[in-house]
Amino acid sequence: MEAQKDAPFHGVKGDSKGRLSLLDTTSIIVGIIIGSTIFKMSPTISSSAANLACWLLQDNSYWVQIAGISAIWIVGGLIALMGAVCYAELATALPQDGGSYVYLKEAFGRRTAFAFAWTEFWIVRPGNIGAIAFVAAIFALQLLPAEVKGLLGSRPETALSLIFICVLTAINLLGIQMERWTQNLLTAAKVLGLVIVALLAWLWLTAGAGTNDVAPPSETSLSFAMIMVMFAYGGWSDMSYVAAEVDQPRRNISRALLLGTGSVLAIYLLLNLGFARALGLAGLYGSQNVASDVLQRSLGAVGDKFISLLVAVSCLGAIHGMIFTGARVYYKLGSEHPLFGWLGAWHPRLQVPLRSILAQSAVTVVLVAIFGANAAAFDRLVMFTGPFYWGFICLVIVALVALRWQRRLSAERYRVPLYPLPPLLFSAACIWMAYSGIMYAWTSGGREGYWALVVVIVGLLIVVRDSLVLRR
Repeated sequence: MEAQKDAPFHGVKGDSKGRLSLLDTTSIIVGIIIGSTIFKMSPTISSSAANLACWLLQDNSYWVQIAGISAIWIVGGLIALMGAVCYAELATALPQDGGSYVYLKEAFGRRTAFAFAWTEFWIVRPGNIGAIAFVAAIFALQLLPAEVKGLLGSRPETALSLIFICVLTAINLLGIQMERWTQNLLTAAKVLGLVIVALLAWLWLTAGAGTNDVAPPSETSLSFAMIMVMFAYGGWSDMSYVAAEVDQPRRNISRALLLGTGSVLAIYLLLNLGFARALGLAGLYGSQNVASDVLQRSLGAVGDKFISLLVAVSCLGAIHGMIFTGARVYYKLGSEHPLFGWLGAWHPRLQVPLRSILAQSAVTVVLVAIFGANAAAFDRLVMFTGPFYWGFICLVIVALVALRWQRRLSAERYRVPLYPLPPLLFSAACIWMAYSGIMYAWTSGGREGYWALVVVIVGLLIVVRDSLVLRR
């Protein structure tokens, strides 16, 4: 039942008892945000940002290019922080499992919340999990002997992706304690590995003579680079999906969102400036695997193995976090929507939504098997998720404004600083990201677009059916 229109929210405890500490919730955020983008796309992002800085200042000097590289990662981080403070106000006022689903339902009704959960279940979550699983598999295969690779068949990346998804699903089925321990371990390993790369770049290596006396490549796209930056920062909102399970939510939710997002900003900036220092601008712009190049120069052949392990662990941490948090959305949908009531079961001893975890992973496994014939298909599928992901996040920010306008958010909770500036700026960024994703989907084609279209049509039919049932 929706809250009374004139009553402020004071937060409702979910079925599970608060078990996630500040460390756990921060670990979820950092673990989901840092995936594969920082390893794959840093050269493209850096060259595009440097190119814009040189064009604006009509100066190709080293420090102008460094300023451009720093600016794009700082701007991306600040945008993410603006979104995080908006979510912090909503999450502390409504500390319930489901996050965005709950906020959209309270502001705009059950149909809007259903649309979010439906696209999240069939498009956004499996698309992102599948794509990151492919990256994890590609790097993990470099660590396996040829005999083992042969056992994986003609499509080893697809086979290993499916194995990763199934194993991480099984871990999530073992209960909340195993979920949090696994997430903390994977996040700690990931951050430690990135710190080692950053230290080697800053303290061990120095760029060769003349490697900084270059202009950035002219064939760059700032629009594409900014999309990649925002993908690199994506995922912080997932923490709100487990808000009901956070201990002392009034204090820890806002702290975790700000601490986690701010930490990732610092890590990304430290890493990218370290890449430029260690490889020089020429080495950075021309690198195919920038972290691997740093480790090869530092550790030789061992560096290749180390970076492969680091990328695989980084991706596995992101996948585990997305399975962990995403299932809570479908649990919330099932607990309120009769047609999907079977998803609303919560295991009282393990404190996890078992059926939602299994259903989410089953859809992901099927899509990986279908689209996995070509790994690039999942890269395109991620881009198709963009309009849905950013569109609904923008709608959540609008929900914050609407609920504030209706005075339905308690003033005693965490409040967005400098309101309404952060919601306005972040909404503008979301609209631009959604538009960019639509334009990409329109021009790139592929089977993934038809899948998204079918999902939307079926979702609309369910909404129409519900409307007819209610009228009767």
